[in-house]
Amino acid sequence: MNIVVCIKQVPDTKGGVKFNPDGTLDRASMLAIMNPDDKAGLEAALRIKDETGAKVTVLTMGLPKADAILREAMAMGADDAVLVTDRVLGGADTWATSTTIAGALRNLDYDLIITGRQAIDGDTAQVGPQIAVHLGLPVISYAEDIKVEGDSVVVKRQYEDRYHTIKAKMPCLITALSELNEPRYMTPGGIFDAFDKEVTVWGRADLKDVDDSDLGLKGSPTKIAKASDKVPKGAGEKVNLDPTESVNYLMEKFKEKHII
Repeated sequence: MNIVVCIKQVPDTKGGVKFNPDGTLDRASMLAIMNPDDKAGLEAALRIKDETGAKVTVLTMGLPKADAILREAMAMGADDAVLVTDRVLGGADTWATSTTIAGALRNLDYDLIITGRQAIDGDTAQVGPQIAVHLGLPVISYAEDIKVEGDSVVVKRQYEDRYHTIKAKMPCLITALSELNEPRYMTPGGIFDAFDKEVTVWGRADLKDVDDSDLGLKGSPTKIAKASDKVPKGAGEKVNLDPTESVNYLMEKFKEKHII
């Protein structure tokens, strides 16, 4: 069984956020970490590997410094790593990013693809499902539990105030929530092994069945009108009620939001 986990290097917002003049993130100047949802997806793949002996490959698109999260993933237990990097791919929105990643995935054998639900730098939750569309795969999003049964996966999917249990035949794509599990730590031996391994590096020429018009900033239909590091919050809704009315008001709001 072959599992490919798509991971992303995202800005560590504790170190501040910086933007380029065109509104895109200045990733080269910011501290970076592995996206939390992606790390949960990686842990899910590694647990399947522990149970079934599956091969786990991690793939990322980004700057050359994204090599760091690939080696972190291998230190956790991933077998192979692929870095997709090229100047022409810079500034990509979700459409251009998913097109690029799908073009890279066409070079790999896979039974299961796992991505994070969304990245903390964009919060769109679009790339995973878009990859599935490009590759013609069924997709199960918002996974809180994943089990392999023969040639199928059974996924517990978060859905508003309830859960769905969905079974799908492989190959398919799953997007993982950070609540899926608690990712393991790197091991000392794993760290040494990870830095001895070779990371496969692909550029534009290695992408299969993609057009230049769908790549990078020029191929991104989403255009940024304005970007800022902080968005002021509104005052919210204020009410002045007696204690009994306040309780009734809160209960109705909780029901409306499906909290209870």
